[in-house]
Amino acid sequence: MTAIFSTGNATAQSKTPLVHIAKLQIDPAQLEQYNAALKEHAETAIRVEPGVLTLYAVAEKKDPTRITVFEIYADTAAYQSHIKTAHFLKYKSSTKGMVKSLELVDVVPIALEAKSKL
Repeated sequence: MTAIFSTGNATAQSKTPLVHIAKLQIDPAQLEQYNAALKEHAETAIRVEPGVLTLYAVAEKKDPTRITVFEIYADTAAYQSHIKTAHFLKYKSSTKGMVKSLELVDVVPIALEAKSKL
C-alpha cells in the first residue's frame, strides 16, 4: 500500500485518501452471521473496486461484539461509488438487524504505511 501514496505518479500524489473508522456493536446472538457477512463484503470490495484500498476489520478480545473497521478509499469519489455497489447494499440490508450501534469517524491520515501483504 505504500506505493499508492509514495509513487512518483503525480495523479496518485494529488488525490487525498478518504479514511474512516467504523465502530460497531453487534447483537451477540448474531455475531457469527455478522462476521461472515462483513468478511464477504470486505473481500468483494477489495477484489472488485479499485478505489477501495483497505478494509481491516477487528474484534475486541474482551468483547468480540465490538467491531472496528479501518477503511481507506482512494478519494471521496471512490467512497461515494462504494456505498452504491450491490455488494455494499447487500451487506447493509443483510446486517441491519444485527448492528446495535454504528459510529462512523472521519479521520485525517498521518502515516499510512503497510507491507504489501499481512
